[in-house]
Amino acid sequence: MTETADTTVELPEHPSPRAAGCPFDPPPALRTLQADSPVARVRIWDGSSPWLITRHDHLRTLLGDPRVSSDPALPGFPHRNAGMRERDRQNPTFLNMDDPEHARLRRMVTAPFAVKRMNALRPAVQKIVDDLIDEMLAGPRPVDLVEAFALPVPSLVICELLGVPYEKHDFFQRRTKVIVRRTSTPEEVREATETLTDYLDDLLAAKRATPGDDLLSELAVKRVATGEMTQREAARMGVLLLGAGHETTANMIALGTLALLENPDQLALLRESKDPAVTSAAVEELLRYLNITHSGRRRVALEDIGVGGLTIRAGEGIIFANDIANRDPDAFPDPDRLDVTRDARRHVAFGFGVHQCLGQPLARVELQCVYSTLYQRVPTLRLATGIDRLDFKHDGFVYGVYALPVTW
Repeated sequence: MTETADTTVELPEHPSPRAAGCPFDPPPALRTLQADSPVARVRIWDGSSPWLITRHDHLRTLLGDPRVSSDPALPGFPHRNAGMRERDRQNPTFLNMDDPEHARLRRMVTAPFAVKRMNALRPAVQKIVDDLIDEMLAGPRPVDLVEAFALPVPSLVICELLGVPYEKHDFFQRRTKVIVRRTSTPEEVREATETLTDYLDDLLAAKRATPGDDLLSELAVKRVATGEMTQREAARMGVLLLGAGHETTANMIALGTLALLENPDQLALLRESKDPAVTSAAVEELLRYLNITHSGRRRVALEDIGVGGLTIRAGEGIIFANDIANRDPDAFPDPDRLDVTRDARRHVAFGFGVHQCLGQPLARVELQCVYSTLYQRVPTLRLATGIDRLDFKHDGFVYGVYALPVTW
């Protein structure tokens, strides 16, 4: 028998702050909830009280449940902030749709991100990584690893894949930062989103007339021209892929490097091995350990759902705390220890179920190329400042570090 939660008690605020001096760990309040109340109501920015799911098994079960909706237009959906509420309602993408519409749009870009095609892209990614390291080694020291390496790697790759001129990277990076910043107003998010969408709309029109060998051309010719999707739908999809394709991976490169520098025994294991399996395992463990998409997956219940002895009622919002779920001791023993030899493949950094991250094969290829190359080519890489002087992205939906001064 399930019960509803006691709504007379004071609810914890979400999100909660990380502990001082623990930049890699989820907030302590999440650990407490996971241990004592793994299915609990929390208070968010707009005063609403959605459910927070903190256990690994609960998260995977519910994210795979068709009674849980991704539609942000439904009453009760727990938006991240007012800006994201505006964006989700004005610029819907398949990310925030339910089947069958989600499946219809997603399958149009599934093939370009398939594992086989991403592996075929590996030599091109490797060349980008090597060229950027060459430039970094030839330049002055110290250097900001974010600007010199972590951001250009995924930006160059996603621009090449989509067919967006890399010369425009400052244009889209500035606007993406506005969209993922917690403090952005609805007006700022709307302007940034519409500007990006308009740009890609024009680019799609040009590619429809003169297609190239890229994903936007493929959408323009095979999907828009045939009437399978509108040009505006394709432009919105391009905005989603462009932003997700560089923001998340760039933060993983920089924050992952910092985590390894702070755990030299784990860095040594990675640096001294040329086995691709070692690199692959390290990537999965770093994804689990850092989990940079720390604002959680957001959903709303379509029907009453029992979980953890409680009932989530139809119309109630749900937040899936994937950061603390990846630190669940029942799923990953000694979860707060970085262990690159661990089998971490069941992590939920990319989500779970039908909405799990479309670009994860690309992210894995990029991170494997970076982590197998940077520390071997620059074996004396080290921080050029104290970790306590670094500025972390506590104000964003994607966690990372704003700058990472390094030397060698």
